[in-house]
Amino acid sequence: MVLRQVNGTRNGEKVVSGSVVEAGESAVLHRDLGYHFLPLKEGHGNYLVLEDGRKIFDASGGAAVGCLGWGNERVAQAVTEQMLAMPYCSTVYYTTKVQEELCRVLVDSTDGKMSRAYIVNSGSEAMEAAIKLARQYFLELSPPQPQRTRFISRKQSYHGITLGALAVGGHKFRREKFEPLLMDVTKVSACNRYRGKRPGEPDEAYVARLAEELDQAFQAVGPETVCAFVAEPIVGAALGCMTALPGYFEAMHAVCQKHGALLIFDEVMCGMGRSGTLHAWEQENVVPDIQTIGKCLGGGYQPVAGLLVNRSVVDVLEKGSSAFVHGHTYQGHPAGCAAALEVQRIIQEEGLLSNVRAMGELLSVRLRERVGQHPNVGDIRGRGLFWAIEFVANKDTKEPFPAHEHVAMAISERGLRPEYSISVYPGSGSADGIRGDHIIISPAFNVSADDIEWIAETLARLVEDYFAELLNW
Repeated sequence: MVLRQVNGTRNGEKVVSGSVVEAGESAVLHRDLGYHFLPLKEGHGNYLVLEDGRKIFDASGGAAVGCLGWGNERVAQAVTEQMLAMPYCSTVYYTTKVQEELCRVLVDSTDGKMSRAYIVNSGSEAMEAAIKLARQYFLELSPPQPQRTRFISRKQSYHGITLGALAVGGHKFRREKFEPLLMDVTKVSACNRYRGKRPGEPDEAYVARLAEELDQAFQAVGPETVCAFVAEPIVGAALGCMTALPGYFEAMHAVCQKHGALLIFDEVMCGMGRSGTLHAWEQENVVPDIQTIGKCLGGGYQPVAGLLVNRSVVDVLEKGSSAFVHGHTYQGHPAGCAAALEVQRIIQEEGLLSNVRAMGELLSVRLRERVGQHPNVGDIRGRGLFWAIEFVANKDTKEPFPAHEHVAMAISERGLRPEYSISVYPGSGSADGIRGDHIIISPAFNVSADDIEWIAETLARLVEDYFAELLNW
């Protein structure tokens, strides 16, 4: 999350600058050139510490990144030792022990379902690699299928900010300025139990309807032209922790298999333990052909992300050219691998996945108790330590607030005030791609029950205060 404040007012609220550099004086091409960003000094455990000494509880781990909290000495030491030993590896010629160990840990964590891992520096890079790998897979098949050049993904999805990743994503705001540059990708409906189901429609009927929509999408573009269907097992930024209904991904996988296409799971935000299991697909009874991973892989201690590749895909490449025609200067970066390896060891050694499940259940109960009945809270959803609250103007009709009111951003910025001092992650577009506001709560895997109680109570005050002021209650 970007921590920021601006002098004057925003959405009718007074906001005081905490920046040590005036907006017009900064040399940084910030995300927003008109705001004064809060000066972040350091982090300790679950707290972010500003230059003025004020502490903010990081209830979202940034963008669902900080799975161990901040200031973990084991991870910092592992990175330092690797940087002193060898900070860079030219993967054209060499490999490193730390990359080999990390990839072995990742592959073994899938119980043999995946056979190779590929380490890059961001989720967007991982998705770019997944797209290209899917294409190359069909070129290496025997006989090859060069006509497969298309992808199908979902509306209200987010897969990264680079052009290929943006093309398969369905986040309207992030796409709109760059639409002419993007490859043509067919979009189908997301599995949205809150807004997508018809009144009285059984879950099974809704899943069957979505499977039929996907099948029709294959038929419309020519099933023999499709490389893969791309989806997030739990939709993060675009829909706010939207989980799929039981049987949904099994149905989608069946359609892909019917037409000979691959299934790509984007687990950059929801994976590596965030959902309560190391891989979100473990809870869906489906194994993807290609999986992207990121955020909680390295917990924010280094830029690191990657791919996990199903044995069936790897076998085709091994029997074909034996080379993935893709590469980055900093792929397999030793410092990134060292951070990720140590983070994953800590998660395993400290049994943090069981804590994710237990604290996630407590968080869901407390959020529903404290704000579930609020007239502007439409839905509370999630899994593990990955939860969202969707806000509405009308609870009965699910009418969203106008986009220009920026409700989620205003709530998250209000949370940074001293009387709350809590950081959550805002999102928009959850109703129709433009309208619809939600905040994500995704704290570190090692949070305590006391932390969860504080988060729920503070969020309740924040939500109640914001809407009381907004609606003049």
